[in-house]
Amino acid sequence: MTRVARDVFGDPSRLYGAARVARIELDRARAAVASVIGGRPEEIVFTSGGTESCNLAVIGGARAARAARKPARVVVSAVEHTAVLEAARSLEQDGFEVVLGPVDAAGRVSLDALREAVADGAGLVSIQHANQEVGTIQPVADAAAIAREAGALFHTDACMTVGHVPVSVGELGVDLLSASAHKSYGTKGAGALWVRRGVRVRPTLPGDDRERNRRSGMENLPAIAGMAAALEARAGEIVDEVPRLRALAARLREELPRRIDDVVLHGDPEESLPGMVAFSVLYVEGETMLLLLDQKGIAVHSGSSCTSSTQEPSHVLAAMGAMTHGSVRVSLGRETTEADVEYFLDELPGVVAQVRALGEQQTGTR
Repeated sequence: MTRVARDVFGDPSRLYGAARVARIELDRARAAVASVIGGRPEEIVFTSGGTESCNLAVIGGARAARAARKPARVVVSAVEHTAVLEAARSLEQDGFEVVLGPVDAAGRVSLDALREAVADGAGLVSIQHANQEVGTIQPVADAAAIAREAGALFHTDACMTVGHVPVSVGELGVDLLSASAHKSYGTKGAGALWVRRGVRVRPTLPGDDRERNRRSGMENLPAIAGMAAALEARAGEIVDEVPRLRALAARLREELPRRIDDVVLHGDPEESLPGMVAFSVLYVEGETMLLLLDQKGIAVHSGSSCTSSTQEPSHVLAAMGAMTHGSVRVSLGRETTEADVEYFLDELPGVVAQVRALGEQQTGTR
């Protein structure tokens, strides 16, 4: 990123020498990102991040589908990231019907409900690859097949999986796939949308003809170069890292109920992100617990990273019929060690006891 920011300042859409150097750098990054997910370079649209990628896919894809005389119906799961949910809801003002698909107690979408939702046709279906709060990996290939049979475009939000587990657009059978740089140790402010060749999306940022007329505005070349470098590095790491993280996550899932009373684990332990463990603790306030853990050098989270400031109950846990308060999301990564996990397991019971004691003092009862 430093090299590109310092030495590659030309506009990649121009013809002068410095611009051609920038174009070479942009093309190299495009090829690298495409290679990681098994796509073609010309199918990659660079964006400002996962949120814009999802917006372009959902809004741009739905509008293009309607222009092609497909039904103005958009089907999304109830546990999608807000970048997808709010994009879909914004389409209602434009005359689209939005259908929310239910999930089970593990957060997995109902394929039967999806079949019913698209039985009379749909323009676009969006089902995430993995959930951002509980880690459940969705049956995307099966869902995409259902959408394809109904003649609908299929988008998957893969921001949580690209760079963490092997992802192949061919195996998934999708038409559109969103990715975010910072979710895989890349740059904040960079993302990509893969658009299958032949699929049309209408730009949500009109203005010029960059990114093959799909996204206007100057490309953030240093951030894009950083995204490509991170994904290339991750491609060589995840083969060994996935089983290591699964072992650490299994340790947490096994020990948490043993060390703390009234703990409920969330998500599907078998079909889930290798480095995520989500749970709720009864009789505690999640935010207080997180602040006390932070004082001990432990950084965990409650709910979705994009909605925590609102203090609203998790829409994901609510859709699963699970507890929405006292929830914790533990993310394990490339620098997480066994010692880190043991430290968390040793410190958490005392923190929970402290928060519960505070609650008893305030209410006079447990």
